[in-house]
Amino acid sequence: MNMDWAAISALITAAALQILAGFVLYMVGRWLIGFAIGVLSRVLTARNFDPTLQRYIASILSVVLNIVLVVAILGYFGIETTSFAALLAGVGLAVGAAWSGLLGNFAAGAFLVIFRPYKVGDYVIGGGVEGTVTEVGLFNTIITSPDNVQTIVGNSKMSGDVVKNYSVHPYRRVDRTAQLAFGVDPLDAIARLKPALAEIPNVMAEPSPDVEILDFNERGTVLAVRPYCHTDHYWQVYFDTNKLIAATFGAAGYAAPFTVEQKKAD
Repeated sequence: MNMDWAAISALITAAALQILAGFVLYMVGRWLIGFAIGVLSRVLTARNFDPTLQRYIASILSVVLNIVLVVAILGYFGIETTSFAALLAGVGLAVGAAWSGLLGNFAAGAFLVIFRPYKVGDYVIGGGVEGTVTEVGLFNTIITSPDNVQTIVGNSKMSGDVVKNYSVHPYRRVDRTAQLAFGVDPLDAIARLKPALAEIPNVMAEPSPDVEILDFNERGTVLAVRPYCHTDHYWQVYFDTNKLIAATFGAAGYAAPFTVEQKKAD
């Protein structure tokens, strides 16, 4: 059998050049996609768009442009793109049926971006998790808890759950209680605590701290101690308030609270 090596060599060369051209087309397309997304991000940043919305738009645009790039390369190689589009649609339906939960997270993420019950940087409780929102993605919300643990929560769970956003308002209340013993004058304790609370760093002057009689129990009077602060300073004010209560009552010489049964036992 005589083989036309010249024709075979020409075919191999043409195929290699076509593959090389396809690879170059892919690399150039990827660079153009990255460039377009970068330009879009800079434009959105210049227009003061929310960072969460920026990432969401960039993610969607990246997926769409990459699909267009793949279809264009297949068309360059002579593959019928209409058949590929039909195949892609069929695969999409099959994947959609198998990944209904994932698509539910995607749809929920779109609603979260539109209605914006929270954004990156907000301190929230949602989906059974408490912490600072560090990212709102296509499918998940990433929350970092106060003990610096990253938790990934599906967007469908976040959108279907009650969400408490502590960052919407300019301040929040720190709720503490102080137990007084029988015989201790609660008005004297209130007079000592109120001015001292105002001296705690980051406690707001307006609204001013609340110190009021909250309840009575078997140990004595219970005071409500409630300073106000920005969310960023919540835990610092929380712990400083605890230390202040202990130091103030100790300096005043207040007796330790005991129940009647404990006193009888002593």
